Formats: sequence, C-alpha cells, structure tokens
Amino acid sequence: MRPLREPLESERDMTEEVTEETAPPTMAQKIAAEAVGTFVLVFFGCGSVAAWNAAAGGFDPLATAFAFGLTVLVSAYAFGRISGGHFNPAVSLGAALGGRLSWKDFGIYAAVQIVAALVAAGVLRVLLMGFDGYDVDSAGLGANGFGEQSGFTEYAWWAAFLLELVMTFVFVMVILAVTDERNRAVAALAPLAIGLTLTLVHLVGISATGTSVNPARSIGPAIMSFNGDAILQLWLFILAPALGGALAGLLAPVLFGRDKDPIPGSGLSAGSGGSSNPGFTQQWAQTGQPGQAGQPGQHAQHAQHGQVGQQPDQPIIQDGWQWDPVAQQWIPAQQQAPQAPQQGGWAPPGGDDGHTQVRPPQ
Repeated sequence: MRPLREPLESERDMTEEVTEETAPPTMAQKIAAEAVGTFVLVFFGCGSVAAWNAAAGGFDPLATAFAFGLTVLVSAYAFGRISGGHFNPAVSLGAALGGRLSWKDFGIYAAVQIVAALVAAGVLRVLLMGFDGYDVDSAGLGANGFGEQSGFTEYAWWAAFLLELVMTFVFVMVILAVTDERNRAVAALAPLAIGLTLTLVHLVGISATGTSVNPARSIGPAIMSFNGDAILQLWLFILAPALGGALAGLLAPVLFGRDKDPIPGSGLSAGSGGSSNPGFTQQWAQTGQPGQAGQPGQHAQHAQHGQVGQQPDQPIIQDGWQWDPVAQQWIPAQQQAPQAPQQGGWAPPGGDDGHTQVRPPQ
C-alpha cells in the first residue's frame, strides 16, 4: 500500500546522501584493504631487516621494531574503517572467536593475507637482487626461526613456542580492547595503541625468534627465501600465533563482556546468530541514529531474534523521529507507530484527519 504522499525532493536528497555516506564496504573493498595492508606490513617490516643485512651485513633491532609498528599504525588508520585492519590471520581468528567476524569472512581474510604476504616477499626478493653480491637464498628475507635459525642464540623450540603464543595473546587482546565500541573516548587512538604494542613485542622477541605474532608475515618470507630451515620451522610460527590469537578471542568477552551481540556465523556457536535475550537497546544500537540508514543484514538479524512484530513499552524518540520496530524504519515522532499490515507491504497508521505523513520505506 502506497504512502499518502510522495517524499519531497529535499527528503529524497537527504536520504540518498545519508545512504551513500553510511553504506558499508563491500567484500571486494575489504579484500583490497587487507591485501594492501598486509603487503605494506611484510614489505616494509621484513624489508627493514633484509635491506640492512644486504647493505651493512646486519640490522638494527630498534629500527626493525619501529618499522613493523609504524606500518601497522599507518595501515590501520588508512584501512581500518574498511576491513577492520587485521593484516594478520591470528587477529582475524581472535575476532572470529570473539564474535566480531564470521567464519566465512575469516577464511577469506586469512587467504588474502597469506597471498599478499607471499607477493610482498617476492617483490622484496627481486629488489634485493639489486645489491651486488648479495645472496638472498642464504641471507633470507627476514624470516622467523628458533635455535641457530634465529640468527642470534640457540633458543629452544618450546621456549620459542611459548614466547610467540604469549606475545600474540597480548597483541590480539590489546586490539580487541581498544577497538571495543564502549571505548569510544579513545577510538581515534586505537591504531596508535596497536602499532606501539607491535613495536613492544618486537623489542622483546627479535633476539629469540625474530618476532612473528603473524602467520602470514612468517609464511611469505620463509617460502620466498627458498630457505629449507625456515620452511621446516614454519609450523611453530603458524601454530603458536594462532593459539595466542584464539585464546585472546575466547577470553576477551569472558573477562570484559561484549560491546554488542556476536555477528551471525561467528564464535563457538556459529549458527546461533547472537544472544538468546536481545532487547530493544541492542536493536537501537544496531539500527543507527535517526536519519541514518541501517546496515544491511541487521533487519534479518532482528527477525532471527524474534523482535519483529513486538512493540516496546517505551518507544525510542530522537530529533523528532520515532523508531518503528515493525516497519524497521523511522517515522515522525508525533505520530503513532504503524500497525503491521495483514497482507504484507506498507500500511500508514490510522488517524482522525486521514493525512498522516510517514517516511516511505527505503
């Protein structure tokens, strides 16, 4: 059933402008963001090691630590709003277990991150050939290792495993904490905190393992260096960071609570789609402010929660608009929320004057 009047041109322009500004990024955009961010991390982080080795026969641990930290900081500021700025399968795993990323998206993210790391290491290998007499096969591309492979001391494998697990746990826990939506007061500084944390873990772990805390960062240089020892030791730098990220993803909601309902298809109960007792507060938080378009998939999530067709005791009113949970849109606050039509479609509310004005469905 059609509304009693067509929207004014100014209303249509406002709706189109808001929709364009709040439209969520597509999966292609997220893939591009993760690919570019991971490429930058591996190219500049590992490049700081390989280039110093090629030019001076050694490298500066402090410079390498800041190279990794600054690349994550810059990339998070640049691409965090698009994909979340993971650039690391361990971070994506923690986000999936913590209810912030679906398992389907986790698989896509991890694959893109690994491929991007391989490409970055491959480009770095080609560029290092420009140094006269530099043997890339023996000098490596900043690959991780333990024992003699670390390049410093013979660090035992079990100690290397525990070190990488603990460092990744701390790194991912910090990421989950500073990106919590309840932490909005310092949201703009979240990439800075993440970058500094990565710098700190590098300062601790470089002398022992070269510091991984990122399976993609380890896989790319190890494979592209064609170094058999580095490839054989990859298992530790895949398994330990994965376990550390998983522990952070599982413990963060338990220790500090959730900032919102889990994303459908995430966590240990991938099919549940959210909490068993969602309230109108969650619906408000997920729908958005008046005049803003809701995010795709949210209405379906509300339907799964069983909220469609239920009226709240106290309606949500702001800036002259009232949220109608039945029609899943905002209507003028001075009017009563429309009742659900019997045969589907949109039905305006009844009124004495018969001229009730409502915003048409988007």
